[in-house]
Amino acid sequence: MEDQATGSARDAHSLPKCYRHPDRETGVRCTRCERPICPECMVSASVGFQCPDCVRGTTEGHTGPPSAASRPRTIAGGTVTADPRLVTKILIGINLAVFLAIQVKPSLADHLVLIGEWPPKPYAPTMGLVDGEWYRMVTSMFAHQAVWHIAFNMMSLWWLGGPLEAALGRVRYLTLYFVSGLAGGALTYLLVSPTSASLGASGAIFGLFGATAVLVRRLRYDMRPVIALLVINLIFSFSGGIAWQAHIGGLVAGVVTGYAMVHAPRERRNLIQYGTCALVLVAAVVITVVRTAQLT
Repeated sequence: MEDQATGSARDAHSLPKCYRHPDRETGVRCTRCERPICPECMVSASVGFQCPDCVRGTTEGHTGPPSAASRPRTIAGGTVTADPRLVTKILIGINLAVFLAIQVKPSLADHLVLIGEWPPKPYAPTMGLVDGEWYRMVTSMFAHQAVWHIAFNMMSLWWLGGPLEAALGRVRYLTLYFVSGLAGGALTYLLVSPTSASLGASGAIFGLFGATAVLVRRLRYDMRPVIALLVINLIFSFSGGIAWQAHIGGLVAGVVTGYAMVHAPRERRNLIQYGTCALVLVAAVVITVVRTAQLT
């Protein structure tokens, strides 16, 4: 979300830029003036970090980067890193690698897609989650067959993932991504015909949409761009031929876990953040178990 000194609407696709280094995105703000500051400009304070200007105004102390013993933290409590898009780049790389592998060997998709059972009973043998292939809940999140499908998902992952990774930190961001994707897969498994195959990163992407909306609201930025993009994507979701169940499941999981990430009180931050993720994950597992029991 691009920071503007006038306080006008900010772009929902990027984090604020350091007020001293406009080319650097950051999710950390000075605890006194609330201006965005990058790791080089952070000065360790009794609570959080301050910018060099505020430090100069109150003390002649050190104005350089904070010591290694006191690492800067993001708004969600994650560690600020030199490359705030590393995990996003890795996720995109994995998706592209799986896509290329499927193009080379199309039959590979048969072993990766999310499917309840195939062919439908009583025509044995079965394959899919009913047969215990739970790994499909994960592999289907990285499988794409159509060029337009992976192109759209990877562009969305780049636009949404980078700012979220910088704001949440790598571990929390990756947890959000997988929890959202698994929740989307669970709802798809519950509501879609067990003989219909589903694949793609859309569930996880919609989870990032939900978390982005929560983050934008938490930072009191203009929510209209995010809402507009979300509405457009939801319209496409119900236009036919798309597993809207994965989108809704991922979106709900993203909003719930994203809210816990950015609103958890500091003294119980880890418990609330990861506890919420665990509860969403348990709900996804319960849905999967119940649906499997219905089909067997």
